[in-house]
Amino acid sequence: MARSTRQSKILELISTYEVETQDDLVSRLKANRYNVTQATVSRDIKELGLIKLLSTETGKYKYAIADSQNQTSNKYLFMLRESIISFKAINNLVVVKTLKGIAQSVCNILDRFNLEQVLGIVAGIDTVLIILQDNLGAEYCEKKLENLINA
Repeated sequence: MARSTRQSKILELISTYEVETQDDLVSRLKANRYNVTQATVSRDIKELGLIKLLSTETGKYKYAIADSQNQTSNKYLFMLRESIISFKAINNLVVVKTLKGIAQSVCNILDRFNLEQVLGIVAGIDTVLIILQDNLGAEYCEKKLENLINA
């Protein structure tokens, strides 16, 4: 599988689970049919700019996304460009089609961009639904996505 697909899955996994070690991440990736080594995961962690934060729930350290790094934002943009197949505004909704199995990661990334007038974002397997306040908000969101992907 492509590196961007694997890295999208990593972002999804660390957003869903408390992943404490690289071995945990390797195991979770393998359980999702990604044949990876610890060295590959180590490189992915570095490229994604992941950090370890103290979990408030368990008191242990876990991998997390570093929000403030510009390099990470650029990586998110790259992953969006590689993962999104199409998008269309319909009434107050924007429907985003993604590669199969990547919708949750795309949803997580889009959430980080704090798009205006978004009431919520929901993901399935290959579709993300962005719910906006009104039709104009959906048109604006569609243009914003177009600018993000074509920048």
